Amino acid sequence: TENALLDATRTSEDVGQKLGDWLDFRQAIALHAVLHPEQPIEVAASPRAPRLSAEALRQHVNKVRAALEQSIVQGAPPGSGLVPISMPAAELDEPIEPKTAFEPYRRFQAAHQRQMETVVRTLRSQLRGQLGKSSPALQQLATLDAAFENILSEREAALLGKVSRMLEKRFTQALKQHLKHTQAAAEAGVPPDSPLSWLLPIRQAIRTALLAELDTRLQPTLGLLEAFQAENTPEP
Repeated sequence: TENALLDATRTSEDVGQKLGDWLDFRQAIALHAVLHPEQPIEVAASPRAPRLSAEALRQHVNKVRAALEQSIVQGAPPGSGLVPISMPAAELDEPIEPKTAFEPYRRFQAAHQRQMETVVRTLRSQLRGQLGKSSPALQQLATLDAAFENILSEREAALLGKVSRMLEKRFTQALKQHLKHTQAAAEAGVPPDSPLSWLLPIRQAIRTALLAELDTRLQPTLGLLEAFQAENTPEP
């Protein structure tokens, strides 16, 4: 919305009702079983993973988040284990073909999306493992989160995939306008505008969209962390 790719909308639908519309009957049965277990749920935690303190877990989440953010903005930080993903050069090969010019940026965005999905999914699983070593309430929360991840991951991927297509549409429109101005300048015998005047804002919009996507992907993990901290942080 901030980048004029979508109109702002307000929804009055109940979240539970919307979620119900997304589930098929198998998913609804599985979710009902998690919410109404016949016996207390026990989450199997890896014996190799020690139980961390709330502060250590928070620092780990923040470290992973910072590494992903730096990877998007500047490139993967040394020692992070992240695969370097470079933004395409701020130049377009001549002759410019509007139908394919966005392809390097599409690959850049898709690579970051795959990286985020893998890293955040691992981080989320680690959080669930820590909750599995805690109280029965946190164990049930971990089980519920795993069920929601399984149910909603396909829909999440489909929705986030639309962002790249919207950015491509904006890119193509701006490119065609630039080519039109370049042709007009040539006919008038004046220097054309620099392509950076329209390309740099779109490059920044791609990074901004990826950072927003990272925030979205991290929300369930941060929710688990908040629950863990609430139960494991001593009151002053």
